[in-house]
Amino acid sequence: MKFSTPLIVGGAVGTLLLAGCSADPSTDDASGSSDAALTVGTSFYPLQFVAEAIGGDDVEVTSLIAAGVEPHDAEMSPATVRSMQNMDTVLYLSDFSAAVDDAIDTTGVRALDAHHIIDEHGEAEAEHEEETHADDEHASEDGHDHGTLDPHFWLDPTLLAEYAGDVVGEFSELDPENADDYGRRAGELFESLSTLDASFSEGLATCERRDIFVSHEAYGYLGLRYDLAQEGMSGLDPEAEPSPARIREIRDLIEGSGATTIYTESKVSAAVAQSLADDIGITTAVLDPLETIADGDDYISVMTRNLDALRTGLDCS
Repeated sequence: MKFSTPLIVGGAVGTLLLAGCSADPSTDDASGSSDAALTVGTSFYPLQFVAEAIGGDDVEVTSLIAAGVEPHDAEMSPATVRSMQNMDTVLYLSDFSAAVDDAIDTTGVRALDAHHIIDEHGEAEAEHEEETHADDEHASEDGHDHGTLDPHFWLDPTLLAEYAGDVVGEFSELDPENADDYGRRAGELFESLSTLDASFSEGLATCERRDIFVSHEAYGYLGLRYDLAQEGMSGLDPEAEPSPARIREIRDLIEGSGATTIYTESKVSAAVAQSLADDIGITTAVLDPLETIADGDDYISVMTRNLDALRTGLDCS
């Protein structure tokens, strides 16, 4: 699969390393402390990954939310909000982190919103969800109202590449002197994401099952891209507790499908999923929604682990 992009993809690409420098958002002056041409804030990890990959040494990237903190309910310190006034731009997803939305409104900082990708592709994801759940009896009171669009577009590498195209345009407009370097690094990023996409397509092409049972329904775009059907214990809210009726329904679906795995998340309690898995006699495995990451990880490595977990759980050849 090749991405359609106005940029020329050049050079052999190995493992994509994060070249940018992530500033500590807890300091009073999180910007202007380096020789970078631009200072950029990012609201959560996948956008930080893109900013660092494209910006390299020319961009100082400041994470607005501390690593390891879920962005949905995160709070921002007054110092971090003040620092935004000195940033050249902020990369964010509107309606995903209320604290970031409020801070952008308060400071009036220039910002690049990723929400247009959901506007453009979310309906296709929602239709896929409706088709795969056509025989289910999902009740909206159990958190399974599929009228709400899934925000997790970055779990489809091709959509993250689409947003990366927006970012290289933003950086080049703000800093024309380094536009060629932004374009070159974007080409390397596109190639890495294309390779990752091909790995998923090939790795999930032939599997015994195509239903993935998950703790919360964050994987709609991944399912749409690679022809998987997710069944969530909870809906889009990772903190929602599944009802007893939903747990019984999931149990019946698992037993009927022959599934061997329930997928949980590293940052959300797996207690309910683990209890159900133990009761049925199957296993759990982590499928990371990549809203935040641990030290030493990056988007490519975590997505590769996700692929390995899917291949094992779906019995792929």
